[in-house]
Amino acid sequence: MKKHIQLILPADHPAFAGHFPGTPIVPGVVLLDEVMHAISIETGLVESDWKISSVKFLNPLKPNEIVIIEHEQLPNGSIKFEVLEGNRQIVIGNLIAAQIAADA
Repeated sequence: MKKHIQLILPADHPAFAGHFPGTPIVPGVVLLDEVMHAISIETGLVESDWKISSVKFLNPLKPNEIVIIEHEQLPNGSIKFEVLEGNRQIVIGNLIAAQIAADA
């Protein structure tokens, strides 16, 4: 079952200071950090126990845009996530257990 978390990165977030002044967008690394943190809080899973196995950035995210992080744990144990702003996909990706990544 998919779970949903709302996220908004305010215009005064420190990442915007140097990331395209005049036309700010959320840096990918900041967005992924927020995704991992939100999923960790929602599931109770420890962030350091997970690695990003795949990620695709599809659209830029601007300050103050409200997004929904959808995520679900798949039968194989991985976590599929998607970041949506309305019907617009921002990011899609998968997380796998760090131990599995190390064994691969």
